[in-house]
Formats: sequence, structure tokens, C-alpha cells
Amino acid sequence: MNEYGTVIIETYLNSGEQSSARVRFRLVWSADGISPGLNVEYSRKIRERHPIGTLFLIEARLTEKEGGNPFLYAHYDAPYRVISREEADRMMA
Repeated sequence: MNEYGTVIIETYLNSGEQSSARVRFRLVWSADGISPGLNVEYSRKIRERHPIGTLFLIEARLTEKEGGNPFLYAHYDAPYRVISREEADRMMA
């Protein structure tokens, strides 16, 4: 996934990961078939503006820092849409 693709991500509470961020994003579903659970680098403001467990529909791409683990990246100012669990379930079916 070198190009941007549609993904569903959710916020979760960081518990013991190396990141200093209290709230993080992780992948729930990808139109490109990427396995769920990858961390997502995206807007801190959006993470802090919504409750833990909120689902978002965004465009992101798979990347990795040299020598590091793969993760998804979306520009901090990229558009997003909050979606319901039901809408996410329909997309994942």
C-alpha cells in the first residue's frame, strides 16, 4: 500500500507502549487487506477531541521508518469522518 487507501481506525488508551501519547490510533480495517492492529500516525487534535473507541474513516498509507516496524500514516490535516460501529461492520462484511 504505497498509495493512500481507505481504512477504519479507532482510538485506544496507550498502556505501556513506547509512545508518550496517552491516546493512540490503531487500524481496525483496511480496504487493501492490511491486518488490523497496526498503529496509525495521525492528528493529535483529533485523538484528543473524541472519546476512546471512536471509529474514523480516513485515507492512509503503509510506511515504516528505517529499521522500524510498519505503521499507517495519514497527514495530520487529512479529512476524516466519524463512523458508527454498525457502519464499520457493514464496510468490513
